[in-house]
Amino acid sequence: MLAIVHPASAASDQEQLVTKAEATLKHFQNDPQMTWIRTHLKDAKAVMIAPEVRRAGFVLGGSGGRAVLIGRDPSGKWSGPAFYTLASASVGFQAGVDKSEVVMLVMTDKGLTNLLNTQMKLGGDASISAGPVGKGAEKDFTTDIVSFSHAKGLYGGVNLDGTLVKVNQEWNDKYFGQAASPVDILVRHSVHSSKGDRLVQQVSQAARK
Repeated sequence: MLAIVHPASAASDQEQLVTKAEATLKHFQNDPQMTWIRTHLKDAKAVMIAPEVRRAGFVLGGSGGRAVLIGRDPSGKWSGPAFYTLASASVGFQAGVDKSEVVMLVMTDKGLTNLLNTQMKLGGDASISAGPVGKGAEKDFTTDIVSFSHAKGLYGGVNLDGTLVKVNQEWNDKYFGQAASPVDILVRHSVHSSKGDRLVQQVSQAARK
């Protein structure tokens, strides 16, 4: 006899994305080539995680994916997630790459402030650089955002310069069960969901190492 799964018991699209984000961050944490992330996460203002950035099919004629943002306030408290959409007709993929995992460290107040707006353009509203890979990667950056991507054994498999990052208000509202802007989630802390605690704790613990 088949079991009936009621909609309320099934993980929502938002919850599934958060779970995938946990796995993606763990991949990068455990990757010996991602020394820079482990060293500099403690200095980041926020972390954006996109488990799947695709070459095509997400937006008509372009590329993109969905992402979550975990932010840190001036007191050092991490909170989130806030949901975003990445979309561009010009995302640059290396040959042979159709899908990539992406982690972005937001290193400046300017970068985080722009992400709190309805939408921003990477490389325009906030500067972005591809992060260094390898055990000897000690390079410091003056850019607002440092990005890392990985796909099929390739590091830096996707170039995000020119990508439009938009707040996914519908997903934020559904996840928190009320109107919830990134400012409400990450700055005012006026909305909260225990469903995101595991990811927030994961980021917080990684930042203390």
